[in-house]
Amino acid sequence: MATQILIIDDDPELRDLLRDYLQRQGMEVSVLHDAASLERRLERERPDLIVLDLMMPGVDGLTALRQLRATGDDIPVIMLTARADDVDRIVGLELGADDYLGKPFNPRELLARVQAVLRRRKTVPSAAPEQREPYAFGRFLLDFQARTLTHSGAAVPLSGSEFALLKIFVNHPMRTLTRERLLELLHGPAYDGTDRGIDVQVWRLRRILESDPSAPRFIQTVRGRGYVFVPDGEHDAAAATP
Repeated sequence: MATQILIIDDDPELRDLLRDYLQRQGMEVSVLHDAASLERRLERERPDLIVLDLMMPGVDGLTALRQLRATGDDIPVIMLTARADDVDRIVGLELGADDYLGKPFNPRELLARVQAVLRRRKTVPSAAPEQREPYAFGRFLLDFQARTLTHSGAAVPLSGSEFALLKIFVNHPMRTLTRERLLELLHGPAYDGTDRGIDVQVWRLRRILESDPSAPRFIQTVRGRGYVFVPDGEHDAAAATP
């Protein structure tokens, strides 16, 4: 079955260019000129991935993405941004975008991003529930058997990929994990994705765990090396073992 892509952009020339290019690559492509009708469209059809422009009149891309994730919908999203829109890019990643692409760009690069995101989603293992005690950190409780996360007793929604990444961090507390190692643990040694993909996934996990994702307490950055999971949120990442 052909990959189905939904493109939402108010620029008709770019919309048509991307549709024609992706169709030539064997994909099925539908388009919307704004995000106002996204919810109704998703009720009729479920694409494999959405390409979403952030700067649109009416309902902008960030609002549409926020509404989509608020419903618990984890459909993959690649957002299109102007190169200077760093704030919007970061906010988009915090809201749950899977990747971003700055305008202008080569359609071939979008194709590569689409393939990487879909490959990343498909290769996250859906392991059988583990017979082990739940793991507590801060006010969170990770239940391996039920594959659930709670905060002060309240359920916290987690996608399969988010659970898999959190489980890796929990299994390696206070150990610095490089991006390459995280990708290997998450997808297997044969995975050929990019480091950038794991950065996006870490951003998404941080927005779930952290009260301030820009100053993370649990998943901290070790500059020039990777990431470290700090269970109690009190020790500095510099104390982590390599």
